[in-house]
Amino acid sequence: MELVNVLVFGLVNSAVLALTAMGFSLTFGLSGVANFAHGGLYLLAGYTSWILANRLNLPFAVSAVLAVILAALLGALIYRLVLMPVRGIVLSEVIATFAVGVAILELFRWMGFVTYEFNLRPFVKGSVEIAGVAVDYQRILIIGIGLVLAAGLWYFTRRTRIGLALRGMAQDEYTALSVGIESDWAAALSLALGAGLAAVAALSILPLGIISINIGYDVLLIALAVTVLGGLESTTGLVAGAFILGYAMTFTSTYLGPQWMEAVYMAAIVLVLAVKPSGLFGKSKELEERV
Repeated sequence: MELVNVLVFGLVNSAVLALTAMGFSLTFGLSGVANFAHGGLYLLAGYTSWILANRLNLPFAVSAVLAVILAALLGALIYRLVLMPVRGIVLSEVIATFAVGVAILELFRWMGFVTYEFNLRPFVKGSVEIAGVAVDYQRILIIGIGLVLAAGLWYFTRRTRIGLALRGMAQDEYTALSVGIESDWAAALSLALGAGLAAVAALSILPLGIISINIGYDVLLIALAVTVLGGLESTTGLVAGAFILGYAMTFTSTYLGPQWMEAVYMAAIVLVLAVKPSGLFGKSKELEERV
């Protein structure tokens, strides 16, 4: 029974990790920008939905849609106001986006969102038994949302004109400019899409617990671990990395204790960067070495 429990919740945990990292991976894959404000945008969506639903008494569905739209707009604004002046200077991009993310998180701390009363209601209440293990519908829904978004992300980046244009910009900006792709528009759109995905992940995952400021920092680390492990520009790598880390964390929590879970994804970042910097499915490093 314990092994079945690990297998079932390992799958759920993998879907949670994939959803958490999807926006971060998309932004980097389409614009080359590592958006370190990812955790702040994730938490912004959760708190925004909570405020709209509990303070303004809007229906949860309306508050969720508005939260996603707000996060996407803020993502585009981050590029226009913060990243555009330092575009191309990688260290400055990292510092700037990280500062924005910290500012968002600490703003909510300053506003008093530090107690344990903040939580989002699940989309669907109840649970079902799978192989003798009780799994609530929200977790099953997370698996479904993760699968749909991963498939949609793969299709968008490989089968649509906009997705191909954005990938072209990320791979070779000068060539993309020569065929009429506007780099600032592409980067702003990628930041908006990544922020929107971060919001969808937050609204799907946060109902499993409380909304806490520190979650924002954990989300950024998890997104880094998953994308670094799988490959920063690879959708397949994102899914593979999420499954590897998801099951590794579940086994670690079950057999060693939950206090060791954070050590798993921190170790993954260090080991992958040391052994294969491009990740399991990434190709950017190998291309650079051949050039």
